[in-house]
Amino acid sequence: MSVPYRVRIAEDPADREACFAVRKEVFVQEQGVAEDIEYDAYDAVAVHVLAVREDGVPLGTGRLLHGAVAAEKTGGDASVGSLGRLAVSREARGLGVGVALVRAIEDAARARGLTAVDLHAQTHALGFYERLGYAPYGPEFPDAGIPHRAMRRVL
Repeated sequence: MSVPYRVRIAEDPADREACFAVRKEVFVQEQGVAEDIEYDAYDAVAVHVLAVREDGVPLGTGRLLHGAVAAEKTGGDASVGSLGRLAVSREARGLGVGVALVRAIEDAARARGLTAVDLHAQTHALGFYERLGYAPYGPEFPDAGIPHRAMRRVL
């Protein structure tokens, strides 16, 4: 089944709410992440991307941190962005939405002069990110009670 959708930068408060709705569905409801840790101060400064179906239904989201806030997560290197909060609604999985979101975040990183993108992948998603050119580094660690690994892709 093919569902027409497009991926774009979330520009206004309605877009931001659509991003948060997808994150709530995936992380809070499906995975049991506490709502008070799902949303954070980084949301105010991140570049959010949004995948929306032709009829406006949000299908997926992700965010890019850059500059000083990203450096806190990437070992102090301000030329490395931090991809996070990548979420695709259950109905849209398998349609290429996740890949499109990652590529849109990488495009946003390039547009800001970044040379690489880091992320913290849930371990079950390592293969997905490896297929997109990300390499794991460092030990496994828990985040919100879920095992993760750090990964990086040079742009």
